[in-house]
Amino acid sequence: MKPGVVDRQGAVRGNRNLLRQPPAPAESRRMAGMGWALDGGRRMAMGCEGGQGQTVAIPADARGLPTLLRVLGPAYLVAVGYMDPGNWATDLAAGSTYGYSLLWVVALSSLMAVLLQSLCCRLGIATGLDLAQACRRLLPRGWVIPLWLLAEVAIVACDLAELVGTALALQLLFGLPLPVGVLVTAFDTLVLLGLQRFGIRRLEALVISLVALVGACFAMEMLLLRPDVASVLGGLVPRMDSLRSSSQLYLAAGILGATVMPHNLYLHSSLVQTRRWGPEMNQRALRFANLDTVIALSLAFLVNASILVLAAGTFHGLPGAPVTDLSEAHRLLSPLLGTTAAGLLFGIALLAAGQSSTLTATLAGQIVMEGFLEIRLPQWKRRLLTRSLALVPAMLTVLLLGDRATGQLLILSQVVLSLQLPFAVLPLVWFCSRRKLMGNLRAPNWLLLLAWITAALIVVINSALLLSLAAS
Repeated sequence: MKPGVVDRQGAVRGNRNLLRQPPAPAESRRMAGMGWALDGGRRMAMGCEGGQGQTVAIPADARGLPTLLRVLGPAYLVAVGYMDPGNWATDLAAGSTYGYSLLWVVALSSLMAVLLQSLCCRLGIATGLDLAQACRRLLPRGWVIPLWLLAEVAIVACDLAELVGTALALQLLFGLPLPVGVLVTAFDTLVLLGLQRFGIRRLEALVISLVALVGACFAMEMLLLRPDVASVLGGLVPRMDSLRSSSQLYLAAGILGATVMPHNLYLHSSLVQTRRWGPEMNQRALRFANLDTVIALSLAFLVNASILVLAAGTFHGLPGAPVTDLSEAHRLLSPLLGTTAAGLLFGIALLAAGQSSTLTATLAGQIVMEGFLEIRLPQWKRRLLTRSLALVPAMLTVLLLGDRATGQLLILSQVVLSLQLPFAVLPLVWFCSRRKLMGNLRAPNWLLLLAWITAALIVVINSALLLSLAAS
């Protein structure tokens, strides 16, 4: 094959310099029509050779609900990252310490997540590139390795939260000592990754089932709690004075990092390519992908809001120190709500959230490594690599500082995610503003304005946090 030629599977070979040039709009559409997006999604999403069952074809004449049902799925693989154990820790600490006053931060972060994930869909559909591939091919070479390292730090921080959260769930449900639970979680996801051979739709069905289980558990918790509706609605009203202290700002940054996760931006821009649309159908593909995103992330917001509301309604105002530890929350829920089901539901939901989010973090890790470095590892090797890096701080914390230190470790991991976020958001927004790259899917000016405001807000929050920590 001649250098720089795109074959029928969408693979580009040869001429590396040519790859670094943004494709013209017509060329971008041609690549999508020839299967560039199909191949990118197949290689990324499942990590399987052959790709059988790894994409979903969308008929050209499909309309309405049948099309939506075939499109639904990628955003749910992303949404589980927005309800991982790190979210639980930050929402629990925020609700038990400050009541409903930081609920608006959860809502604002969720809106920012919807906006940024919609840009990921736009990038993947328009170019057939995921965010990591776009960074490697379109940014200066000197930026590639630093951006890859920052992305890997974010993935390890995320995996750390999922590892600790799953180990806590095993302790709460089965009485497993925390160090043993940490070791068990080093290998549990390999079982789930084995399900990939059955195709992406079954994997998506598994994750959606776990998301539904988490949602059902918290719906029942809300029925048991019966929170004050006026207080909940009042907490959704933005109040900047609720960020006046360094501890509130620290939790707000943790909520932001837990809700708008950098690795999800890489993940979604690639997962969206697992839907195989025909030529000249990219506008419809984007509309359905955005609808999938709004539905999935709305459910994630309800779960996160429920965690904070549960903590605020149950623990805020109790004598003594605020309840910021997941184990303590589990222990107190049953007597405070008057039924043993409350603690059981809490543990089940935590286990389901940890398992589903750690699965998608593995997929994101593969995307980041392959996209930035063009290095492909078998999924089990990638899983063990990421988990090994997360295992060390988790085990040291448990052994040296005790079980109660895990809550602060979870919150710290989410603050680290927040600090990494600008390095994924800024390139994403810039790519989506380039007409030569995006063609007819270039983001409209109003959307770009909101995206740049969002990026600036993330930078301001992180800068304020760093200044606050330095001053204290």
